[in-house]
Amino acid sequence: MQDLLWLDAALGGVLGLVLGSFLNVVIHRLPLMMEHQWAREAAEMTATHTEAAPDTAPPLNLLKPASRCPHCGHQIRWFENVPVLSYVALRGRCSACKAPISPRYPIVELATGALFLFCFARWGINPTGLAWCGFAAALLTLALIDWDTTLLPDSITLPLLWAGLIAAALQWTPTPLATSLWGAVAGYMSLWTIYWAFKLLTGKEGMGFGDFKLFAALGTWFGWQALVPIILMASVIGAVVGIALKFNSKLREGGYVPFGPFLAGAGLTAMAFGPDAILRFIGL
Repeated sequence: MQDLLWLDAALGGVLGLVLGSFLNVVIHRLPLMMEHQWAREAAEMTATHTEAAPDTAPPLNLLKPASRCPHCGHQIRWFENVPVLSYVALRGRCSACKAPISPRYPIVELATGALFLFCFARWGINPTGLAWCGFAAALLTLALIDWDTTLLPDSITLPLLWAGLIAAALQWTPTPLATSLWGAVAGYMSLWTIYWAFKLLTGKEGMGFGDFKLFAALGTWFGWQALVPIILMASVIGAVVGIALKFNSKLREGGYVPFGPFLAGAGLTAMAFGPDAILRFIGL
């Protein structure tokens, strides 16, 4: 039985490595796809009586065009795209121009592999294990997109929210459906209220609407009771990181630190150790 458990975990790790390679594509391209869509919509809205110029831009989606080196345009061949192993074999450099490849690519692959290994080791290869794998992959992707661009795409946050409700309804998570539903309501409305209170008092926006949706999604997976420890952990770690970046003069323009990565990190902590462990972690 123990051997089968470790076999499940190993399979999860391999699956995570493969999916991690795809997540790198999503993290890089999804914000670009959103920008292209916004540009097309803006062009359509500002078009005059004359017919708008046809869109001649090459297609951009998660499958096309093929991945290329950003420095020399070399198309990445399949054997140069094997998770982690290709990076090691290439010594972290493009095979054509020898430009360095960001180490974040293998780190994302390894992180996804570790998360999937954990989920399959804990829940096995079943709907529950697969559901938590999807949860972990979504949070990792959202955290990195938000850190890079300050965007939390609806195309990930909203499916994550609905998946939490569906998983609760099918009893793939220990959260009852009613608790999951109220978790979504409490998660969204709490940050929505804080947003408007802060804006009315200061005239500034303290967070984006994507944070509301992500917090609501976390509420569906863990229930409304878990929202307090999750938001406390995210706030404490976010404040520490923000202060560290300020002292190192590494804050981005406007002094803004995205909140999504810390919400995602707290969500992954709750998945691994439970919401109560978060309170112990921050000393409460």
